[in-house]
Order: sequence, then structure tokens, then C-alpha cells
Amino acid sequence: MKNKIIFILSLVIIAQALLIFKFFKKERSGVSLPKAKITQKAKPMPYIVKVAIVLDDWGYNRNNLEILRLIEYPLTLAVLPNLAYSQEIAQEAHGLNKEIILHLPMEPQASEKLRLEQDTIMTQMPKDKILAILAQDLENLSYAVGVSNHMGSKLTLDEKAIKIIFEKLKEKRLFFLDSITSKSICKKVAENLGVRFVGRSVFLDNNLNEDYIAQQMRLLVKKAKIKGSAVGIGHDRKITLETLKKLMPELEKEEGVQFVFVSELAR
Repeated sequence: MKNKIIFILSLVIIAQALLIFKFFKKERSGVSLPKAKITQKAKPMPYIVKVAIVLDDWGYNRNNLEILRLIEYPLTLAVLPNLAYSQEIAQEAHGLNKEIILHLPMEPQASEKLRLEQDTIMTQMPKDKILAILAQDLENLSYAVGVSNHMGSKLTLDEKAIKIIFEKLKEKRLFFLDSITSKSICKKVAENLGVRFVGRSVFLDNNLNEDYIAQQMRLLVKKAKIKGSAVGIGHDRKITLETLKKLMPELEKEEGVQFVFVSELAR
């Protein structure tokens, strides 16, 4: 009986030894449990084009400043001078790291049928009057780094008047953004005088409709991909800013758009 018990115990010890041997053999063979897959976040598309968005006609009210605060991308605000909120908006927008330019009122075609801003520069004004208005307007917007035309379909065809304005811009090292509301001669005059210049590529919000504005933004990106950069002009309108807030992150991520201030595109 005693021998039988010893025999059984021996078998148990041998079986345990074999199990231990197999375990260590498996460890030494380098076999390991499969590692969990590490998923990487998709990298954003690298920047391939530059796009500047300019919003005209600020100064009448403060209505859209709340939306403006929510847009973290570069935007250029073209502020009309000497209005009730011109200086306040320029001050606040500057604090939000937005770019400010003077939206200079200029004479349009058929001016007698339109409501003009006070001190709109007219083609028949003498040089000293033009310069006095320009100086007053620039003083009103101390953060302005450039100038664009408000209306101006007639004045931007008048080489004499444009030359008076551009000579002062050159002196003050300001660039000019042409909204191109006519067959403008501004680019030619700017080149002759050595004034930094950039022209509008697309109007964004001629229709106050989100789908239309989105369509125009896509057109703007398409033009930027052809030329390397493009300028879109919209206005101080709620629907425009809301659409930009939604679209700008998408276009950056999906189309490789780098949003910049318009001053960066002036040459």
C-alpha cells in the first residue's frame, strides 16, 4: 500500500515538472501575446493655397461682433470711416487679432441715384480736398494697414484721382485692395507708382443664402488652386459670418487652405 502511494505521488510530481518545462520553453521561444493595434489620428492636409477673406461695410452697428469673436481664423475687416461705430469696431477687432483696412468711399457710376457716404471722394474734387478726406479717414481708423474702395466704379476709372490717392498710400506704406467694381485702372497706377496692390477674386454674398455663399467659397478655393492664392469679399452680415464659421475649418482640413490676412497677398 505504501509503495502504491509513493508511485502515485511520483506520477503527480513528474506531470507538474513537465508542465513547468513546457511553460519555460514557450517563454524562451519568444512567443508573446498579440499586441493591440494603435490607431493614429489622420493628419490634416498640408497647406497648398492661401485664401484671404475680406468683410466690407463695418461701422454701421455692432450686430455681428459676437459671431466675429467665435471665428479664430484670420479675417480682414474693411471699416467705413466716421460712422457711429467705426472706431469701436476697429478697436475691438484689433483686439481679436483681425486685420483692419479703411473702406474708402469713392464715387460710383450713376451717383445721383445712390445714397453716398458723407465725404465720398468724387472725380471732380480738387487734389487738396481729396487728400484732406483721405487724411481724416485714416486718422479715424488708426489701426488701418491698407485701403479698399467702397463703391468707386467711376472713380477707379479716373487715373488723375487714383494717382493722388495712391501717392499718399505709398508715402504711408499702405497697400490697396481693389474690389473691382468696374474696369478699374488701379492695378496699372499701383504698378507705376510702386504701391502694393491686390485685387478681388470672388464676391461671396451677393445672395444672402448659405448654399450660395458656400458655393462661392468653393469657387474661391478653386481659383486659389489655379493661381496659388485668392481674395474673397463678403460683407458685415450675419449669414455670411455664420457660413464662414462653419466652412473655414472644413476647407482648411479638406482642401489644404491656409487662411491669411489680405495684406499678405498684396504685392
